[in-house]
Amino acid sequence: MPKNDNNKKSRNIAIGAGVAVAAVLLGVASYTATKPDDSTSTVKEEAAGAAPSAEQQAGVYPELEKLARRDAKDPLAQGRADAPVVMVEYADFKCGFCGKFARDTEPGLVKKYVDEGTLRIEWRNFPIFGEDSERAARGAWAAGEQGRFWQFHEAAYAEGSKEKGFGDDRLKELAKEAGVKDVGRFVSDADSDAAKAAVKKDQEEAYGLGATSTPSFVINGRPVSGAQPDQVFDQAIEAAAKSAKDAKDSKDAKGPKAADK
Repeated sequence: MPKNDNNKKSRNIAIGAGVAVAAVLLGVASYTATKPDDSTSTVKEEAAGAAPSAEQQAGVYPELEKLARRDAKDPLAQGRADAPVVMVEYADFKCGFCGKFARDTEPGLVKKYVDEGTLRIEWRNFPIFGEDSERAARGAWAAGEQGRFWQFHEAAYAEGSKEKGFGDDRLKELAKEAGVKDVGRFVSDADSDAAKAAVKKDQEEAYGLGATSTPSFVINGRPVSGAQPDQVFDQAIEAAAKSAKDAKDSKDAKGPKAADK
């Protein structure tokens, strides 16, 4: 038993160290990924402690691809677990720009890429605007426990919703609007230690990567910061899909030769 614990601890340290190397994510890299500048290559190199790879120079950090959980049972995700592209989204329900993205951009991405199997979206609760944000995050998680996270997400991000706040009564209204069947269970779940732990896990993941604002995204290792224009997401998703296809084709091509040996 102690040996297994040590192995697990070593693995966690290794993963943490790997992500730390690429922790330019949502600090320097999140900005430069959407607004390139020749001077940033030196900053990235110094931050990583080594010369950046070709993928890093293009704004892609392979270590950050490991952030995708690909849990088929994750109620805070939509899209195939084996989709070639995963977009991890760190957001806050009190964030106006997060709401703009949710209303204006995300539905198009779902229709264009999620529905046809290219993209998977994994939500991470990243409450940064105080108690209201924390309550909304726990409420969203609780709605997910009854399979209604994305409906809650839509209701919470509706135009004018955040201005009403996220007090206890308001959360119950949103739960009903989202079609949560057992509101009593919703209230209990939202106030549970499990909800607090889940939100804290996502929040610490974001802070650990250097995220300081919402919304922030990672698309197959490529950081994107803010509610960018639609074409920024289209380009990032299509580039990631092409890279994934090229990698798969290359692996398939080498497969038979390796088998012959």
